[in-house]
Amino acid sequence: MSSSPNANNKASLWQWLPWVLLIVVIAAFVWLFMSMKTPSEATWEPPRTPPAEQEASAPVADTPEPISSYHNAVARASQSVVNIYTTQAMAEHPYIDDPVLRRFFENHGDQQQGPGSTNLGSGVIVSEDGYIVTNAHVVEKADEITVAFSDGRKSRAKVIGTDPDSDLAVIRVDMTGLTPLGFREEPIRVGDLALAIGNPFGVGQTVTQGIISATGRTGLGVNKFEDFIQTDAAINPGNSGGALVDASGELVGINTVIFSRSGGSMGIGFAIPTALVEQVMNALIKDGRVSRGWLGIEIQSQLRDPTQLETSTGVEVLNVVPQGPAAISGLKTGDIILTIDGVEMTDANTLIQYVARKPPNTVLNTQILRNGKHAEVPVTLAERPSQEVVQRPVTMEGGPEQNYHGESQERPMMSEEERDRMREELMKLFENNGAPQ
Repeated sequence: MSSSPNANNKASLWQWLPWVLLIVVIAAFVWLFMSMKTPSEATWEPPRTPPAEQEASAPVADTPEPISSYHNAVARASQSVVNIYTTQAMAEHPYIDDPVLRRFFENHGDQQQGPGSTNLGSGVIVSEDGYIVTNAHVVEKADEITVAFSDGRKSRAKVIGTDPDSDLAVIRVDMTGLTPLGFREEPIRVGDLALAIGNPFGVGQTVTQGIISATGRTGLGVNKFEDFIQTDAAINPGNSGGALVDASGELVGINTVIFSRSGGSMGIGFAIPTALVEQVMNALIKDGRVSRGWLGIEIQSQLRDPTQLETSTGVEVLNVVPQGPAAISGLKTGDIILTIDGVEMTDANTLIQYVARKPPNTVLNTQILRNGKHAEVPVTLAERPSQEVVQRPVTMEGGPEQNYHGESQERPMMSEEERDRMREELMKLFENNGAPQ
């Protein structure tokens, strides 16, 4: 006697039911895991300006009438630029315990002025949950960071991570209702309009206009890793960490340094492009530090004679670090590196920037010239060792050397012999009420 169709259907249903339940449970676990990921675990994505806002603020450059205002672009960008005030505790004067020297310093204005020094800079909101990008030198050695927003609100901020080698830092505030600034997707071009927004000299949020003078500037000696946008939009002390935006109000770079003989703007300012900002921000938010590739060599660009028609290219290896990636891979002193992964190495800065943007354990196909013969050497990058942070000047040339906050560099300490001699002379002056003998 054969079984009924209903019985067969029931048996088939009970056979497939466990598998259906298993799939449902797996899907629920995947959904729960994704929903429980914290912002620091998720990859940060640069904010983008909605197409409707781009069309509303984009200037019409092809019409006969000149553009009379960038109000819409500035209004949108300004709400995402913040003023940053940092406080650093001042160390007690080393001679404060000596009553004679203390009296001299107090009479000549070298006494302590309050509990600490306040420095200023700017920053850019890059996420709705409170992430702000600025320059590393703006928050360097800060004991307290205060962020002032365009709507009048203020908040304390904490440092998420800093990268002195690129002079970028990420801080975070615990606030809602923030408006991140959209990143420009297309590369900026020479001749494009540029607007610099920041807090120069602490006067308040200010906008200056100029054009993009150059891109890909390297070899300035400002940062370890350089890929600057150059602009003639006025950038002054206090603009550091502020926004460089295009005519539509989209972020193209973070203002960082000026070339100046006077300490003020001379029409040559530099900004860190958003491509580098995005790379560094993701690393700082995820790991709190930036991991870069390292070859383990000392190099110099091939010498070029401007009077010769023939041009030489490549980078010469001056020294190979023992047991470093290059040494293990077989690179030798005297080798000329011509290309890496097919990219021509025109000078040392090009090589440094290319390698630094690759993560550790990346294999680079290096084309070299050794003893007049071409060869290819694959090199597996290691992680770049941490470098000692060196305080850099705010201006690239001219004037008394100052740090980024506009403070004079520390004076050298007196020797014990000089101190005793000064103390003896001061005692004589005090005994004679300041009149020389």
